[in-house]
Amino acid sequence: MLNMLISMTASIFTTALMLRFVTDNTWIAMAVSMVVFLASFVLITRIVMKKVGNLMQSAQRDVLANRGDRAIKTLKDGLKLGAWQFYVKPQIFSQIGSIHYLRREFTEALPYLEKGFVRNWVSMSMLGISYMKKNKHSKMRATFEKNMTGNKKEPMVYALYAYCLERIGERSKAIDILKKGLKKTGDDERLSENIALLEAGKKMKMKGFGDAWYQFHLEKQGAIIKKQTKALTGRRKQVLR
Repeated sequence: MLNMLISMTASIFTTALMLRFVTDNTWIAMAVSMVVFLASFVLITRIVMKKVGNLMQSAQRDVLANRGDRAIKTLKDGLKLGAWQFYVKPQIFSQIGSIHYLRREFTEALPYLEKGFVRNWVSMSMLGISYMKKNKHSKMRATFEKNMTGNKKEPMVYALYAYCLERIGERSKAIDILKKGLKKTGDDERLSENIALLEAGKKMKMKGFGDAWYQFHLEKQGAIIKKQTKALTGRRKQVLR
């Protein structure tokens, strides 16, 4: 990465200058060069990550304005920043994959989600669900296991994993995952409710997670349309009153 290369070059150059013009003590020269390395690395990191943040905000505005193609182009243009800093490309890949997934462009989403950032629980969940839909159950499990490791405090990760496990007929495993999530997230009520439902032989209820649940496209289209229609009808009634 260019950040590391530039910082190391600055550090080596500083050592050479110190030994040539300032001191013949190698330890002092190395200490100063280490400070230069850290300062350079931190400064470049801040500059690059600020650019990445602006890039993400711009793409998000485009998505909210229903300009998905423009958002994807913006993100792809930003991939060049990956040459400067570790983990930048995976973060951008996660965002591109998520946008394709939200648009139900599942085939286009998959390769980006596969190269995504493990700490992005949304894109990792989308990847796990994609594998489940393709009947690649071992890959689904491996993806959600990594997702839980990287996002231990996010209740919905455990719920989505359990939901997928229940869908492929592994109800007891799903219950175990929910119980694990209950310990990690501090007794989340939604996880407790779904444990009780599965133990009673019933299906999980995910509506407690709000609109975040619908972005994963695990609900049937008819149910989503019904929900949207009900919400719209409710708003109309309020206006009439």
